Amino acid sequence: MKKQIAILGGGPSAFLLAAFLDAKKFKITIYEKNKTVGRKFLVAGKGGFNLTHSEPTEQLIKRYTSNDFLDKALLHFTNTDFRNWLDQIGIPTYVGSSKRVYPKEGIKPIEVLSVILKHLKEKGVIIKYEHTFSDWDNHNNPIINNISLQTDYTIFSLGGGSWKVTGSDGSWLDTFSKKGIKTKPFQASNCGYKIDWSPNFIEKNEGIPLKNIAISCSAIIQKGEAVITRFGLEGNAIYGLSPQIREQLSSKSKATIFIDFKPSLTLEKVHSKIKSSTYRNTTQILKKELKLSAPKIDLLKISLPKDSYLNTASLAKNIKKFPLEIINMASIDEAISTVGGIDLTALSEHFELKKIPNQFCNGEMLDWDAPTGGYLLQACAATSVYLANYLNKNN
Repeated sequence: MKKQIAILGGGPSAFLLAAFLDAKKFKITIYEKNKTVGRKFLVAGKGGFNLTHSEPTEQLIKRYTSNDFLDKALLHFTNTDFRNWLDQIGIPTYVGSSKRVYPKEGIKPIEVLSVILKHLKEKGVIIKYEHTFSDWDNHNNPIINNISLQTDYTIFSLGGGSWKVTGSDGSWLDTFSKKGIKTKPFQASNCGYKIDWSPNFIEKNEGIPLKNIAISCSAIIQKGEAVITRFGLEGNAIYGLSPQIREQLSSKSKATIFIDFKPSLTLEKVHSKIKSSTYRNTTQILKKELKLSAPKIDLLKISLPKDSYLNTASLAKNIKKFPLEIINMASIDEAISTVGGIDLTALSEHFELKKIPNQFCNGEMLDWDAPTGGYLLQACAATSVYLANYLNKNN
């Protein structure tokens, strides 16, 4: 007789778990509180549908802040494994110039979701909509729509705390805390960071990207670009520094980042180009010799004292290490992802809750962090497949 598995939540973690569970051993049911599944999956696809990242596994693992907790899962189901599986079910992928992995050109996010759901249906996975988890009964059975659910295994795939409009609101956190399960408050990650721009600068440069830059914080460096917004900065060059910025904001109520406007050149080379230029006007030198964009030049002009802007050594130093103070971060609901949730010490190495046997948590519910670019989805997939194979092997 098949054992009953209840998966609570209808996002990517739930899909991958259900896809890799052995349907000959288990009757698999996904319980989703909304009228449809995969809403956050589709919203994420609007900004560039990164399915995973193509960098070597040993480098990819270093992108996660989880104290090595995710390593076994990420090694068990690599980005190559993920791409191979997607291809097998009918979603071919390609590697973009940024090394991010996308569905083959022309395939929309809704089509990817449809293919995955079709695969699950063919496997016999049942999806029940408008079914909401609220608590546990006195026997530790999960309560869904005010009814205790009798299962052999329960897997919580309830998501993080960002993008409430999709249903991923993190409202489950208090319920788990009251149960005595160790949790951490949600914090925004991969979000915009507040900078007190001068009015003149923001009026001229709002919405313009700072391209081909490197941003550092606490000795961690992230290359890419960042968009100037009225709130501050956002984009891949700053998202990857979320852990370091959060730590400084928490300890000092402010954070300092440093922008390298010309990461392709050394400080010595920048200094040499300025000093040897035939142009007399400093702004012309920056524009013609160093190819700095208008927002970069404006930042230097507005922020530096006149004597520093006109001093070759000082100007070169600021081009390579321009300081900016961050005074806050965007709200959780505006963030792409969150950190916090189930404390990793509350789980076994196989993601089982130590307080409740045969109940597990996976995906973004767990307290780990990663930058955008396919890393978030890769970890959701990896934890799900690792858990599925553990259950398959032990039943």
